[in-house]
Amino acid sequence: MIALVRVDNRLLHGQVLEAWLPRLGARRLVVADDEAAASPLAQAAMTLAVPGEVAAEVRAVEAVDWAALAAAPERILVLFREVADLERAAARGLADLAPDVNVGNVHFGPGRRPVTPSVFLRAEELGALRRLAAAGLRVEARAVPGDSPTDVEEMERRFQRAPG
Repeated sequence: MIALVRVDNRLLHGQVLEAWLPRLGARRLVVADDEAAASPLAQAAMTLAVPGEVAAEVRAVEAVDWAALAAAPERILVLFREVADLERAAARGLADLAPDVNVGNVHFGPGRRPVTPSVFLRAEELGALRRLAAAGLRVEARAVPGDSPTDVEEMERRFQRAPG
């Protein structure tokens, strides 16, 4: 089963390994990222950090079988680098199979505004998250499980108040 879908520009790192995997009880990790899937070096570097009891794989977004992940007996954490990749996967069926979406880290950049201390969004990314929430997904932003979650409505308010 897909326990959580997370958007994190850093993909696989300490917050995921030390906080999210244990909190979720996930026994499998799927990185859905075209760039990482095309790089054997990136795949090797990412999967080396994963504890031995957790199965890890790196796949292109279009190559992931979302229905098979949802039907799997073990709890699975899915990672995306970008909101746009999450939206692509949602259009291919993920939205019907994974109710919880966490936006954990999206780096600052041109056109991005802060909605949490670790999440900076462009207007089109916020719109994509709003559409996913309207489709029934529980969308939140927070870096680690112990943080208070920020829902889409609050992200919208913070985005509007932020200098742009």
